[in-house]
Amino acid sequence: MTDGWEIALIGVRVLLLLLGLATTAVSFRAYRLERTRYLRDATIGFEFITLGVLIEGFLYQLTALTLTQVHIAESVALACGFTVLLWSVLQ
Repeated sequence: MTDGWEIALIGVRVLLLLLGLATTAVSFRAYRLERTRYLRDATIGFEFITLGVLIEGFLYQLTALTLTQVHIAESVALACGFTVLLWSVLQ
């Protein structure tokens, strides 16, 4: 049984996944043109962030994990992504 809020959650997660994939693709294309370290690292950071969105969606829909456990898994991937992005900007 799926109510309106679950459908909205799925829709928002799909939108975030598509935006994350598009951002990662643009970043990767820029890296292939420029071959700079910060663009490579930015691409990796965007990949981790997108992975976090993907992990959260799959874990929430397909496992028996609690919502707190799912958010912890997502937050770890997001923290890794933002750490790599921060590293790429600071170098």
